[in-house]
Amino acid sequence: MPGLQHTVRIAAPPERVWEVVVDIERWPERIPTVDSVQRLDDGPLAVGSRTRLQQPRLPEAVWMVTELEQGRSFTWRSRSPGAAISAGHVVEPDAGATRLTLTVAVAGPMGRVGWLMTKRLTKRYVETEAASIKRVTEEGPKPS
Repeated sequence: MPGLQHTVRIAAPPERVWEVVVDIERWPERIPTVDSVQRLDDGPLAVGSRTRLQQPRLPEAVWMVTELEQGRSFTWRSRSPGAAISAGHVVEPDAGATRLTLTVAVAGPMGRVGWLMTKRLTKRYVETEAASIKRVTEEGPKPS
């Protein structure tokens, strides 16, 4: 199954990093690779939560949370004809800081073809997402 993994060390507590990672409604203002986010259900992110996500140069997709360990990780999946994409977000303590690991995996009969067409773009988007979360969490909350 094709995919990638990217890890960054963040000089902020895991609780703060988790807070930013799961605040997906604010991703468009924090992460330049996300144009729009629409939660399709209410309440905090949970297994079964669905979100419509639009990113530049990619088709709009609905992502559903398939795994969630509160304060530590969540994985969501999106499907398109012939392919399934899984994206993981893991927040772990790391010697007074936090390690954020983002993963993307592609499966299905069209998965390999789609991956070959989008691998470079996906890698850049994942790296940008990690760098953006790092910047936001290290800057801390903005004063009101």
